[in-house]
Amino acid sequence: MRTVILTIVLAAFAAPALAQETPAAKADCPAMDRALLPGFSTWTAQTPLAAAVSAASLSQAQLTPGKSVVARLSPTADVDFAVPPEKPADPASHSGLFDVKIEQPGTYVVGLGAGAWIDVLKDGKALSSIGHDHGPACSTLRKMVEFPLQPGRYLLQVSGAPDAKLSILVTKRP
Repeated sequence: MRTVILTIVLAAFAAPALAQETPAAKADCPAMDRALLPGFSTWTAQTPLAAAVSAASLSQAQLTPGKSVVARLSPTADVDFAVPPEKPADPASHSGLFDVKIEQPGTYVVGLGAGAWIDVLKDGKALSSIGHDHGPACSTLRKMVEFPLQPGRYLLQVSGAPDAKLSILVTKRP
């Protein structure tokens, strides 16, 4: 009986953690990306962008808030992270670095088209996120993480992506 109770308790705690990694369902979707959230209107108008593999090459990998990109990531082993990602990435995964310039203070959402870890750094220190969510059903937006940001430059590290191409959008919450 104790084993059954312990299993139920462990399952109750594991379910929320697993839910953070589960992508939005595609089943029964008449059309993808029709009901995107405010601020994500450019999600499907993606331009290509190669991610940087080190802080020295960030000038080539600039994300503009409100503009969606399809990023070309590198094998994780080839990326020289400014700060080790909070969640270690599988060596077989893909990662990259991006420069983001914020001009207005507010809450910003980093949206991804697949599961991956997101670190936002300011002056070499990782910032704490204030919210996590999945994209809406029937969308290719899979993960959203919110950060309170002030005007300035930030380094965005993406790690542990399953594929070399990843849709990314940084947008200000309305």
